[in-house]
Amino acid sequence: MRQPVSLDVQSLTCIRGRRLVFRDLSFTVGAGRLLVVEGPNGAGKTSLLRMIAGFLEPEAGRISLDGVADAEERGKRIGWLGHHDAAKAHFTPAETLSFFQGLYSVAADSAATLAEVGLERIADLPCQYLSAGQKKRLALARLMISGRPLWLMDEPLAALDAQGKALAASLIAAHCKGGGIAVVATHEALGVAGETLMLGAA
Repeated sequence: MRQPVSLDVQSLTCIRGRRLVFRDLSFTVGAGRLLVVEGPNGAGKTSLLRMIAGFLEPEAGRISLDGVADAEERGKRIGWLGHHDAAKAHFTPAETLSFFQGLYSVAADSAATLAEVGLERIADLPCQYLSAGQKKRLALARLMISGRPLWLMDEPLAALDAQGKALAASLIAAHCKGGGIAVVATHEALGVAGETLMLGAA
């Protein structure tokens, strides 16, 4: 899939439960770049990601990816990693990736991808038996095979051990090096060079 030229956010305003979360937020992220979104709890990090993904309608403002502002069309070029792992309890990791390959209409070497994230030995174990960290690794594998040029990641280091965090950082760096864009909301240092957007600053 052709990589995006840029993600452009203009004059974005977010209101949740009648509370103003942020207003007039504008930024641009070019191809090959990482944007790290930081801020205290309630600052709107997850809401911002959900707006970019098209899951949440902004109160005001415009979001476009390569000039495409329609949320449904934009979403076809976005890979999402959120707090929910999207792993069905009775599916195995191998079956999970096979399902998402069909959903994304991509050809990928699932076995090699599972090996890359350290899950090759449990590829055929039902996901209900996976630890939280293993499920996060599976979510990373799902993102890897998505073929989507824009990655939106909400706390990607959560539940991962030191090795898993290093893996996540290396995958983000590789995605950006390949011309992709990553927007990552996190409370932890990623260890990957990028720009920072601070929400909720006084």
